[in-house]
This record gives sequence, structure tokens and C-alpha cells, in this order.
Amino acid sequence: MQQYDGWSAPLHLGVVVPEADIGPEAELQAMLGTHGTVHGSRVAFSAMRADGAMDTKIPHQPVLDFTRPPHIDDAVRAVALAPVHGVGLAFTSSSYVHGAAEEQRLLERLRTPARGLPITTTCRAAVAACRATGIRRLALFNPPWFDDVLNEAGRAYFAEHDIAVTRSEAVTAPSVQMQVTPERLIDDVVANIGSADAIFVAGNGQRAIAAIERIENLTGRPVLTANQVLLWNLMPEPVRLDGYGSLFAATRTADLAG
Repeated sequence: MQQYDGWSAPLHLGVVVPEADIGPEAELQAMLGTHGTVHGSRVAFSAMRADGAMDTKIPHQPVLDFTRPPHIDDAVRAVALAPVHGVGLAFTSSSYVHGAAEEQRLLERLRTPARGLPITTTCRAAVAACRATGIRRLALFNPPWFDDVLNEAGRAYFAEHDIAVTRSEAVTAPSVQMQVTPERLIDDVVANIGSADAIFVAGNGQRAIAAIERIENLTGRPVLTANQVLLWNLMPEPVRLDGYGSLFAATRTADLAG
């Protein structure tokens, strides 16, 4: 029997990430397994340094700069030249700070370098997931490097899409990507979910997918995470990926990846 080598996988996805971040590609590929391959394109992000180091709370100017031309346009163009089926922007905070209208303008601008391929942001994918599953009240668990301004921007973003946010706070883990563990995340979410219909663990650089199934079992509520919703929304056809949440049993709306 021939060994699996990735070439014949039915799905190939492009993802645009901050230059020093390994989280999105790691989680997307882990979920996909042999169903597909993930191909990254990197954008300068001055809030991160070598080995993924960053300040305790990220400054806002680099978040704004991340989506300005030409760098993100060039990154989208580069990965879209490959035989991929779609492109995801694995960066939560830019949607928070820009809001829905500016996010829409960004996607319209990037459709040209994307060669018309489906392209979406993480937060647009989260909104699509909420609509597909009937979620109206969401608890946001943001990365520890998000400050109070970013947390409130997240609340405002989802309010623009008629999704009530019952809490929007950073998790209590250390503000170091490699020190965010599934165990810490599970404890934080279970203790603070409150009355929300569902949980959104935001931040594509926040380690999260290994905690999804355990949190759903403990709380009885759907768990969405940044890289999980991005993958789900970019899939041309539904694929059930066991162990990564009830979302993969939901039908993807024709809404936002396009």
C-alpha cells in the first residue's frame, strides 16, 4: 500500500498568518489530518519577535498595520498562486479593531490578489458558525495578550452581527503562546461560561483545539475556536472531523467564505 504523502488530499487550503506565529498552521493541519493540507503565507507583524515572543499586551498599531497594503495583499497573492481551494486570514484582532464594515472592505480588496478564490477572516467565519448553529449569546475567551480595549472591541464586533456577548475577557494563562495549555483553558472556560449559549475561544495564536471536546462534554454547550471556525467555513464540502467539536456536524452556510 502506498504511503500517504499529502499530494492526493482532497483539500488544499491557504492561510495567512503573522510572521512569528506557528499556531494556525499547526491546529489547522491537526484537524484536517489526511483530509487536506495547509499552506501558509506570512505577513510582517511587529508585535511579535523571534520565537513568537511578544509583549504582555499587544500594542494596537501593529494590529492595524497587519491589514494595510501592500504586505497582506502580497501574502494573499503568493499563496493563492498555489493550487489551493481557498484562503483564510488567521488573525482575530484585526476584525475586532476594524469592525464589520472595514472588514468587508478588506475582503473586497483582497479578492483580486486571491484570484477569485474563497477568502474569509476568522471572525466572519465565527459569525457564519453562529448563524448555522443558532447561537445568539456568546462568551468570548480572548488570548491573554488582548487588553481591555481589544476585549471590548470583540464585544462590539459581534454586536454588529446581532450576536450578544455575555462576557469578553482575556483568559488567565501567561501571556506567552507556548504556555497556553488545554488544561488551563478548560479550567478558565468552565469556571466563567455563565449564561452564554456557546463559547468562542478567540485568537488564532491561542492554543485551543485540544480543549474543544472536553469543554463541550463538561458544559453541554458548543465550543467555537478561531482556527476551527476558519477551517469549517473554508471547506467546500462538509467533513465531519471527530474530536474537534459539534460544529463539524453543522451545515456550512453559503454566507461568508467567498
